[in-house]
Amino acid sequence: MGRWIPDMTKQTISVFAAGLMLGVTTVHAQSGASGAWDRQAAAAYLDQRVEWWSGWETAARERGTFCVSCHTTAPYGLARPMLRPAAGAGETPPERALLDSVTTRVTHWDEVGPFYADERYGAPKTSQSRGTEAILNALVLARRDERTGKLSDRTRRAFDNLWALQRAGGADEGAWPWLHFDLAPWETDEGPYHGAALAAVAVGLAPEGYGAHPDIRDNVARLGGYLRHRLDAQPPFNRVMALWASGALPDLLAEDRRRKIIGEIAGLRREDGGWSLSSLGAWERRDGTPVGTASDGYATGLVTLALQEAGLAREHEAVAGGLDWLARNQEPDGSWPASSLNREHDPASDRGRFMRDAATAYAVLALTASEVP
Repeated sequence: MGRWIPDMTKQTISVFAAGLMLGVTTVHAQSGASGAWDRQAAAAYLDQRVEWWSGWETAARERGTFCVSCHTTAPYGLARPMLRPAAGAGETPPERALLDSVTTRVTHWDEVGPFYADERYGAPKTSQSRGTEAILNALVLARRDERTGKLSDRTRRAFDNLWALQRAGGADEGAWPWLHFDLAPWETDEGPYHGAALAAVAVGLAPEGYGAHPDIRDNVARLGGYLRHRLDAQPPFNRVMALWASGALPDLLAEDRRRKIIGEIAGLRREDGGWSLSSLGAWERRDGTPVGTASDGYATGLVTLALQEAGLAREHEAVAGGLDWLARNQEPDGSWPASSLNREHDPASDRGRFMRDAATAYAVLALTASEVP
């Protein structure tokens, strides 16, 4: 995929940027922050999906572990702890299974094999698998520790594994090898940027001031440099990721650059208040079927979360509109709608629900972020 050029006029960007500077307030009902969504239904949906994934033969790996995915388990690890006050005080069995699996792989890092080995999938899948897993492991464990307020030994080990694989030089200095199966939106040419942004989020989540520790100062600086220097070539999807990462690395984006990106992303909002994945990249399905253009839960959840992490108040028009869309579009089973960017699937099938899994997790993250005082 080539360099992304936003399909919008300078006038549109200017209008939204001006609105941001004036502190535009909401014209939508702020129902997302008022509890007008079913937390327990969302929790039940997410638990059921990870319970299925942890027992799925295709996801199984050695030592009784299972792979961590960008669509089901990693978003779950981020979102599920945010629902615990309403869904029970302790970790649920699916949460425990994910944490146990990740912990086993972190503590036996030099003994377990990669998710996808060169011998079966061709080079450089081993290095890509290791880089991807190292980021997702740190992300899941950092979220868990962020909720307890104490950085655990296993999470320190996960970060040690992460930094050991960070590129220290070359064109991709500061990033990590990342899985590439030509599957949008995560496993494409732009995938390493997505992964680096998630690594930044993990650093920001880690408690006890971990991100400012002198031992990792150079690593964090390289990470921030990579995200800044590669930003202009990214599609809107990764610009959203940069906004999210800017909440974890406050010096990542200069103020004028941050405002410009916010204006661009806000300009992609649909009339119903939501966002569509189709507007965040030049996606084309492999089977020739059209990519849906309606607002969806994944794009809306991710964008609304990122805008809040970038410092916009929940009363801001774009944030409030996104929260309102999410509150109005939760499905009866607790999930939010989204569909594959790669091919048309039966939406009732387990594979057909992968994007719905991600949508539900990011919807929860956006909605619960709006509840923070």
